[in-house]
Amino acid sequence: MNTHVVIMAGGVGSRLWPVSTPEMPKQFIDILGIGKTLLQMTVDRFKPVCDLERFWVVTSEAYVDIVKEQLPCIPADHILAEPVPRNTAPCIAYACWKIKASYRDANIIVTPADALVINVQKFAAAIRKALNFTDGTDKIVTVGIEPSRPETGYGYIHAEEKLTDEIVKVKEFKEKPNEATAKEYVAAGNYFWNAGIFVWSCATIVSELRKHAPQIASVMDSIAASFGSWKEEETLQELFPTCEKISIDYAVMEKSDKIHVIASDLGWSDLGSFTSIKEHIPMPEEDPVPDGGAAKAIEGGNKVIGKDIRMFGCEECIVHAEDAKTVVVSGLKDYIVAVKGGNVLVCPLSEEQKIKEYSAPEEK
Repeated sequence: MNTHVVIMAGGVGSRLWPVSTPEMPKQFIDILGIGKTLLQMTVDRFKPVCDLERFWVVTSEAYVDIVKEQLPCIPADHILAEPVPRNTAPCIAYACWKIKASYRDANIIVTPADALVINVQKFAAAIRKALNFTDGTDKIVTVGIEPSRPETGYGYIHAEEKLTDEIVKVKEFKEKPNEATAKEYVAAGNYFWNAGIFVWSCATIVSELRKHAPQIASVMDSIAASFGSWKEEETLQELFPTCEKISIDYAVMEKSDKIHVIASDLGWSDLGSFTSIKEHIPMPEEDPVPDGGAAKAIEGGNKVIGKDIRMFGCEECIVHAEDAKTVVVSGLKDYIVAVKGGNVLVCPLSEEQKIKEYSAPEEK
């Protein structure tokens, strides 16, 4: 099977400031203190189903050198630089048109670069099943996550059946719900978190974009005409910013009648908050951090990432200070303490949804 993996790595991770910044966002950071960045972990996750020479990374121009440094195994010409961010539909279209130019019969997996999957063997099995289902057909498979709680921060996939670990038809996509609605979804059993991971043939996604997002498809056709020529970079710089700014969910997934889902309990998290990071730093007896990692759990339910972090009378806190020399924290409960690049955040975990607002530049 002609399998390719497209990794979307252009986000800025503003909810995890100051650990994640626009200059070095979360996908390029060892955010869990285990000795690998989220981008590197994403590549490891897909190695069982795809050869390294068929991985592609779409990122911002500003991050190309970071990607090359962290993934020297990926062909340099498979690191695609977006001139400007235009959301996920143009990002995915660009990669798929690039793949189509050389591999028309490709079967493609698209994934974010900044999520965590704990049950990697189960995940690989689900991806293989999806690849077999989409190969040579016009079907699309999205990966759903069996919800462990009534989460209001994720979109949901409404499947026609309650089956897990099997491919079933999707009825509709649901926006992030309120708490009451989220509880209804979890109780129903056939609503799954949307992980933003897709499997399709190259021909299928190109056809669906032509049908449902013709403006983007037209721009990609014009850019593709320059592939391999001296005008390619100039054409990309000129035309890519003219793409409609829209997510692949809005552009295709919510409109297409070809969507299926394979849902499972994969130990998945988008690691979009300090709370989620805290949850995924294991207790030593559960899963010791590998050599080179800086994460540990200590008494009082505290989780810390750093060289020399000293806690006194603290409970259920997370301290993320990997580049600080020494951090001393006393008398806090349910707090975030984060230190990076000379910036310091001290914030109750209950207010972490405001971090993006707190970290915005002050108006002069």
